[in-house]
Amino acid sequence: MGSTPTVLPCEDVADNRSGVGGGISDVYGEDSATLDQLVTPWVTSVASGYSLMRDPRYNKGLAFTDKERDAHYLTGLLPPVVLTQDVQERKVMHNLRQYTVPLQRYVALMDLQERNERLFYKLLIDNVEELLPVVYTPTVGEACQKYGSIYRKPQGLYISLKEKGKILEVLKNWPQRGIQVIVVTDGERILGLGDLGCQGMGIPVGKLSLYTALGGIRPSACLPITIDVGTNNEKLLNDEFYIGLKQRRATGQEYAEFLHEFMCAVKQNYGEKVLVQFEDFANHNAFDLLSKYSDSHLVFNDDIQGTASVVLAGLIAAQKVLGKKLADHTFLFLGAGEAGTGIAELIALKISKETGAPIAETRKKIWLVDSKGLIVSSRKESLQHFKQPWAHEHEPVKDLIGAVNAIKPTVLIGTSGVGQTFTKEVVEAMATNNEKPLILALSNPTSQAECTAEQAYTWTKGRAIFGSGSPFDPVEYNGKTYLPGQANNCYIFPGLGLGLIMSGAIRVRDDMLLAASEALAAQVTEEHFANGLIYPPFSNIREISANIAACVAAKTYDLGLASNLPRAKDLVKFAESSMYSPVYRNYR
Repeated sequence: MGSTPTVLPCEDVADNRSGVGGGISDVYGEDSATLDQLVTPWVTSVASGYSLMRDPRYNKGLAFTDKERDAHYLTGLLPPVVLTQDVQERKVMHNLRQYTVPLQRYVALMDLQERNERLFYKLLIDNVEELLPVVYTPTVGEACQKYGSIYRKPQGLYISLKEKGKILEVLKNWPQRGIQVIVVTDGERILGLGDLGCQGMGIPVGKLSLYTALGGIRPSACLPITIDVGTNNEKLLNDEFYIGLKQRRATGQEYAEFLHEFMCAVKQNYGEKVLVQFEDFANHNAFDLLSKYSDSHLVFNDDIQGTASVVLAGLIAAQKVLGKKLADHTFLFLGAGEAGTGIAELIALKISKETGAPIAETRKKIWLVDSKGLIVSSRKESLQHFKQPWAHEHEPVKDLIGAVNAIKPTVLIGTSGVGQTFTKEVVEAMATNNEKPLILALSNPTSQAECTAEQAYTWTKGRAIFGSGSPFDPVEYNGKTYLPGQANNCYIFPGLGLGLIMSGAIRVRDDMLLAASEALAAQVTEEHFANGLIYPPFSNIREISANIAACVAAKTYDLGLASNLPRAKDLVKFAESSMYSPVYRNYR
């Protein structure tokens, strides 16, 4: 495939590791070519004719030129018109907008992804604010619930208990070898919807499409995986269309051994630097897996760490509006699971770094309410291990309104997964105690949000600074338009992943998450603050991701955990140049 490359001096290496098309580890030179250079559509051999049109990586539909149609035996297999990619994009968007049911849009987009990969990603990148709620929350939740019914073509890799002892062989069945990011779920806690078993595959598929669209990771380097250890969902067990194992969930040692085999096989097959993102595992397994493998693998849990990082970014940004430091606040959480305790821990770490106080001391600024009430020291012996650091000295309090009145928090954060739990009484109490109450209703999907944007602004008479996990429309109140911020993990994980990959990170550390939070908060401008936003708009998400990736990579190098040496001179430019481009290529 070419002669031995010339060795470049160190200062020039950074600008030659990727081309305009982006992508890291570009085996075939496809993306290191400039846009006007010709590339070869490699499959096992050169794709042509019918097989070329059926390969989503290289299919361009009606955008194949007359010259390409002649060269690749496509003449007559397509109508005579030749369209540009931009015209194709307008046509698909026009068709999508005709659907009134979001799930129909989701199915149409998944069909497009299976048919024409580059057009799918161009559509997603150019229309991110409109399509993000379709490919991810809230629509992906409904898609997972109905995955068995809408299932058409397999996406990703399914590893079930039937493959115990041969997981490595299953991984080798996946056609792509240069995998850089794996998103894996066991489907036990999908969004706020509970155990969806094997049908949770919609989550890894959706997350990885965003890794590509928002973070520029090449699609062929992404691998969605569902670990099927059964389901405890009776409705699915009795559903004739359910696509997974019809048995109760494996637990305990059987589960641990199966997951260990999986993690070892991943490392053996893809190497030390493959990023494994745990997604939507139940609380007990999520914490155990992260703790067990964080020192031996490059692992990241988006529910614990990604949510924490994006929420911390919003809190850092909000301080510019409130004129306070983080250490001046009192935080109250409704929900003490993965998200709640993950956010709380990162806030405590940030305050500790700012003030120099030990983290055991900074945790005392943060209070959590679970299903049994305020977490206090008298409950400590009965608490799960991840809740115990948040058990502070206080009289028992049974409910949220009691906790708000007793603790008088300045920040109220909902991670409960239960809708409408921030009642009018609770929100009005926050408004009574604070001139500008900061209220984050983070549970997904929209139906599970603790309160709506309209409720938050109305009940606080327009004084709330509000953020949510799922999107809400702008709210009109007393003649003013309020733009709700969305504390969406999509701000963080694509840029974090790109930063880890481009630095060749071998481990994930909390300091990298702090760097990502600070980088995101820095993207919020005075204009955004004036509109009530504590997060930047998604419209320039790739620029945001590049800045986050650069900060994460810089921290990785500083911690001595990077293996891609030498370090690029300009990490932001390197991040931008590393991003996958969905623009069609010209074929020989």
